[in-house]
Amino acid sequence: MDIENVKSQMRKGFLEYCTLLILKKKPSYTSDIIEGLKSAHLIVVEGTLYPLLTRLKNDGLLSYEWAESTQGPPRKYYSLTEEGSSILGELGDAWSELFQSINHLNE
Repeated sequence: MDIENVKSQMRKGFLEYCTLLILKKKPSYTSDIIEGLKSAHLIVVEGTLYPLLTRLKNDGLLSYEWAESTQGPPRKYYSLTEEGSSILGELGDAWSELFQSINHLNE
């Protein structure tokens, strides 16, 4: 068994949920989202995050707005939509159920 591959697949499965959790706190620039994920030991590169953000936006879970930057071109800040907040709640419930199931099996 390639344990690193399994761990990677597990992280990918939670990436959308974790991204929504970060954006629940405040609108964020892509590098801020990456830093938040890295601080939680979910290592992600921009090439992984950009398609995810686009998919979440196309699904109506995120919106974005451009803001001027003192360090270069304008930046795109992502935030949760009302639907995104609703889905985040449902994913939180699903995570709680999964967590309880795993703990039960681990006893």
